[in-house]
Amino acid sequence: MIQNAGFFYTIRQVQWRSVLAVVLSLFVLACSPQMEKSHLEKLQQRQVINIGILFNPTSYYIDASGAAGFEYELSQRLGEYLNLDVNLVPSFHIAELLPKLKSGHVDIVIGGIAKTESRAEAFRFAPPYFYIDQKLVFKQGRQRPKSFEEVDAPITVGSHTNHAELMAAQQTLFPNLEVENIDLADQNDLLEQLMAEEIDYTLADSHSLALIRRYYPDISVAFTVREELPLSWLMNKNDDDSLYAVLIEFFGELHQSGELTALEDKYFGHVEQFNYVDTRLFMKAVDEVLPKYKTWFQDYSGDLDWRLIAAQSYQESHWNPRAKSPTGVRGIMMLTQPTAKQMGVKSRLDAESNIRGGAKYLNLLIQRVPDRINESDRPWFALAAYNVGWGHVQDARKLTRQLGGDPDKWVDVKQHLPKLRQKKYYKTTRYGFARGDEAVTYVSNIRRYYDTLTWIDEQAAQQLKIEQKLEQKLEQRKQQVSQQEAESDDSE
Repeated sequence: MIQNAGFFYTIRQVQWRSVLAVVLSLFVLACSPQMEKSHLEKLQQRQVINIGILFNPTSYYIDASGAAGFEYELSQRLGEYLNLDVNLVPSFHIAELLPKLKSGHVDIVIGGIAKTESRAEAFRFAPPYFYIDQKLVFKQGRQRPKSFEEVDAPITVGSHTNHAELMAAQQTLFPNLEVENIDLADQNDLLEQLMAEEIDYTLADSHSLALIRRYYPDISVAFTVREELPLSWLMNKNDDDSLYAVLIEFFGELHQSGELTALEDKYFGHVEQFNYVDTRLFMKAVDEVLPKYKTWFQDYSGDLDWRLIAAQSYQESHWNPRAKSPTGVRGIMMLTQPTAKQMGVKSRLDAESNIRGGAKYLNLLIQRVPDRINESDRPWFALAAYNVGWGHVQDARKLTRQLGGDPDKWVDVKQHLPKLRQKKYYKTTRYGFARGDEAVTYVSNIRRYYDTLTWIDEQAAQQLKIEQKLEQKLEQRKQQVSQQEAESDDSE
């Protein structure tokens, strides 16, 4: 009994000690502050991520279809990845977004942001996802400098930009180099000033330059200042690692799935090769030739954007209704005799009938594109089929799958379509040899022409709005003057 009593006493001692330990632990926890939520947990709790984004042609803009841009689409994909709503906070200049990032009003800042020493000290850079070159540019007509030592006028850059930091560093190497900094001037503002001959030189990022030279072909490149510069998103340096870790996974999956490559191709893949003469001729034809046929492109475009039909027609014939090729295709849309007959075109030399037939045929080809192919890629598959035949496009899709690519993505198929020239590939296909490389060039050119026509229309629409506002103000002013005169007459 004595032993048993001791045993139970010992057990009770242990039990009370355990209870006491638990009570003390709970007391300590109650007195201690609760563990703070991570940045990612806070985002999930509020169910929205605030993203500062730069307004510019490569990042974010509004067109006839709504919001668009390379960075805009990345932001939407991030929202889907995190299962969060995306609240965009747009600005024309990064200097306006950085204070909002520091204060926590935005969670990240995006928009083709290059890493600089000052930014790296104040902020955290997410993993790089895109690489660019930076070039010194000038308007054609002056002698091209080959180095900073030959630059004979000031180089103008936007203040508080990576271009400003780059030029400050160059001035230490070239003391005679003149640099002018302009507050709140973005790259596109400066390129337009360059074309207006308000400045002599400026810097341009390669992807932005490729886009804008379609509209301003007189912009010339002097030399490359910096190569392979990584672009990244900016984060608050004081935030924890939770969102940063997710961004590593996010961009890793985009790379692995090929989605990032497809997005790059969508916005930049068709503008890499710049042809000065061709661009000048196209802009001239838009002014002088397109107005003759514009109504017919609009009337017969069907479900397609008329500007796509017009761009295709320029690629086919340079809007020449009497165009003829050695292979026998004819007219402004360069129809074959069988296709013309199938589309009900009696005379291929009749511009209206030819446009109607070509537009109808392209609409039919788009209907043949499998539904699973993304809407943004469908026109490119159809145009390739217009050029080389649907059978060869199908062969290229099968070849793409065999070689590990995605047969439903144009960015992958266009890599393998040129292989149909090579016997080791086309001998295994159903339709055999094809000039697939020509089809790829054909589609790329049409995309460039189409983008240029879209830009021209948007510029015209903006100008019309400005003119309408001026007219309204003038009318209001006239009414005010009339009212004042009437009141003056009454007082007399």
